[in-house]
Amino acid sequence: MNVIKRNNVEVFGEGRRVLLFAHGFGADQNCWRLVSREFLKDYRVVLFDHVGFGGSDRLAHTYERHGSLDGYAQDVLEVVDAFGPGPVTFVGHSIGGVLGLLASIDRPASFERLVLVNSSPHFIDEPPDYVGGFSRAQMNAVLGGMETDYVGWARNMAPLAIGADNDPALIRSFGQGLHSLDPMIARRFGRLVFFVDCRARLAQVSVPALIVQSTRDDFAPREVGRYLHAQLRGSTLLEIEASGHFPQLTSPEQLVAALRDQLGPA
Repeated sequence: MNVIKRNNVEVFGEGRRVLLFAHGFGADQNCWRLVSREFLKDYRVVLFDHVGFGGSDRLAHTYERHGSLDGYAQDVLEVVDAFGPGPVTFVGHSIGGVLGLLASIDRPASFERLVLVNSSPHFIDEPPDYVGGFSRAQMNAVLGGMETDYVGWARNMAPLAIGADNDPALIRSFGQGLHSLDPMIARRFGRLVFFVDCRARLAQVSVPALIVQSTRDDFAPREVGRYLHAQLRGSTLLEIEASGHFPQLTSPEQLVAALRDQLGPA
C-alpha cells in the first residue's frame, strides 16, 4: 500500500526536526492550516488524513484494519516510518492525540514528544472518579443520531464541536465537512471514538507529553486534561483560553504561542 496515497500525506518545510500533525474525528489535515504554516521555517511539517477523511484513499478502509483504533495507530506508524526519519514530535488533536498515544506505546523510539490538543482517553463520565464530558445516555443519543438522521446529526454537532460562541462561518464549514463524509465510515469511526476507553493503557506511555487543554470544551472538559496530566508520567499541562473543541481553528494564535513556548528552538 502506498502510504502517501492512502493517507494523502503532504510534507512542507526543510527543518531538521519533524512536526507530524494528526487531526481528529470529522476533520482532515486542513484543520491545521493556520497552525502548521507558522512552523515551516524551522521544521519539516508532515500533514496527513486518516483513512476515510479528507483526501485519503477511502478504498483503503477495511474492517480488518480500521475496525479498531490500533489499526489507525498502525497507519500513523507507517507515516512516521515514511517521513521521519528518526523520532518525530507528534501533534494530535482529540482522537488524533489518542492515536499518537497508542502508536507511542507500540514504538516509543519513533517519537520525540507527544502534543495532545484537547485529547481524551474516554469521553464518558464514570462517576464518581472520572469526568469525560458526556453521560453514557448522552453518548448513546449522539451515536443514535448518526444512525437515524445523519444529515441532522451533522448540522447539530457542528456548533457543539466548534463552540456556539465562535465564528458562524466556522460552524457552517465544519457542519458541511461532516455532511460530506462517507456515512458508513463516519459511523464506524464514530463508534470507536465516542466509546474509546484507553485509560488503562496510559501507564504504558513513556514518551514525554505536552497536554494542551482549552478552558471551555464540551467534548473534552478541563477535567480531562488534568486527568491525563495525572496519569502520564512527566507530562506538562498547559491550559489555553479558548472555547470549543478545535482551538487550531478558533484560537490558532494561542495554540501557536503555546507550541512555540513549549517546544523550544528547532
